[in-house]
Amino acid sequence: MSRNDDMSAIDPEDQHSDNGPQQPPESSQAESSFLQARQRHKIAQLEEKVETLESGCTIKERQMNYYLAQGRGIRRIITLFNTIEDLVTKNDRRYDDNLNDEDAATIDQDCLHMGYNILTRTLLWLLEKSSHMEHDDYIRMLKMLRQGADGARGDDTSKLKALVADWWTPTTSILADSPTMHACGKLLCLAELDWDNPVTKAGIRDRSPGHIVTDLSFPAFLYEKYTADLDNLEEGLFKGRILVQGYKAVFTSPSSAKNIKGDGNGTDVIENNRHARRANCGIKVKKHVAQIIKMEKVTACSIAYIACVTTMHAEGA
Repeated sequence: MSRNDDMSAIDPEDQHSDNGPQQPPESSQAESSFLQARQRHKIAQLEEKVETLESGCTIKERQMNYYLAQGRGIRRIITLFNTIEDLVTKNDRRYDDNLNDEDAATIDQDCLHMGYNILTRTLLWLLEKSSHMEHDDYIRMLKMLRQGADGARGDDTSKLKALVADWWTPTTSILADSPTMHACGKLLCLAELDWDNPVTKAGIRDRSPGHIVTDLSFPAFLYEKYTADLDNLEEGLFKGRILVQGYKAVFTSPSSAKNIKGDGNGTDVIENNRHARRANCGIKVKKHVAQIIKMEKVTACSIAYIACVTTMHAEGA
């Protein structure tokens, strides 16, 4: 067979393969393009879902932080011991039972109801926001508020632990001719009792009648000049130097607690704060606790809060 006959016997498609790569048919190209487009579309959808989840987590985290921050004022200016759930439950029960007569409730129930009223006046957004929430979100919000309240109490306790010890030492030294232990006992003794009398010490130790601490008993260091008027035990109460220092340390700043002249001068912490804010108008400064929780005046709950914390640390000083 000749060379020309061999070449003619070769299939034309084989000749094309020898000359270069075989091109895929048009149907295969279209299918490949469709698969690539479909994959790109899936990738875009997944990226959008990831972005949505991340933004949702960010918003949720921001909300949780907001609730924690708002809850930090609950122990300080609303209620010392009751949880926010107790306040809400008490109000709901009172509403369901239609208790309008003050005589129909006990003192403890009235305290819970009063605490709920203060809560709604302090957190103005609470009622409206909770009415549009799912139950799980509502329970989660209350939990965050409670955690914020407990966290603030822990922070204040840690802050005042060292400060009260520093304030206590010079305070006991002003009691002339009194050993340190005796001076500490005198400041912690009930204001209506005479610590210098041995009968008083024995009566407290033996829990004799007239020497038992009650909810109406206050230590001497809470009084102005650490002395109480036996004819009027409310005179000078909650004006002691250590109490005022503790109040300023928590609600303004520890450095402001140093600016107290004399004992029991009745320093108006909030009013002084207003003067300082006007003096520093235009100067960007860090907000303190009273500004953050929108505390415009000294309240009975805030005084009781500081009195409890300072008393606890004074006993261990």
